[in-house]
Amino acid sequence: MAFSHIFLSAFIVVLSVSLVFGSEPSPLQDFCVADKTSPVFVNGVACKNPSLVTADDFTFSGLHIAGDTRNKQGLSVNLVTVDKFPGLNTYGVMPERLDFAPKGLNSPHIHPRATEVLTVIKGSLYVGFITTDNKLFSKVMNKGDVFVFPIGLVHFQYNFGDVDVEAFSVLSSQNPGVVRIANSLFGSQPAIPDDILAKAFMLDKKTVDYIQSQF
Repeated sequence: MAFSHIFLSAFIVVLSVSLVFGSEPSPLQDFCVADKTSPVFVNGVACKNPSLVTADDFTFSGLHIAGDTRNKQGLSVNLVTVDKFPGLNTYGVMPERLDFAPKGLNSPHIHPRATEVLTVIKGSLYVGFITTDNKLFSKVMNKGDVFVFPIGLVHFQYNFGDVDVEAFSVLSSQNPGVVRIANSLFGSQPAIPDDILAKAFMLDKKTVDYIQSQF
């Protein structure tokens, strides 16, 4: 019961703030449930025929399920996209659940189209973002704390402890995008020439080649 109250309160907070920060156009009708079968390409997803819409289109179940963190990063991110939750279409929000194993990391990344508001449900996280003038704003977050990551800035979350951590966030776009810095630079296809990466990071080519091999 305690978990339910904490989650509900936290989710209302992050959703409310996300709506304030939302930058996508306001909907022009009561709803525009995503029609995943439509062949029409638009900036978003075409609307389902309103006469075919049901309450199920506005419901998503699954965020109570812990994700699998058995990977190199010790991280699971369950994004509730419009594909999973058609009723979100045109509202400019997307919730997600994050699970961190001990020492798990949501590596430095950018959401080019969204502000993110995150709250910790269980455990503690070290979080932060870096401004365009390379200033780090960071904080240790505990259960019930809320943190905002501004749109387009590099940010991260790290579980520095020895127990699992659970968090939820809401992003101010139904398609926020994600650019993981390390993956993009060292794991691009085709690969960025090692001359460029070696000079940018002041590394020798052998080290660059090794890092690229990890992606």
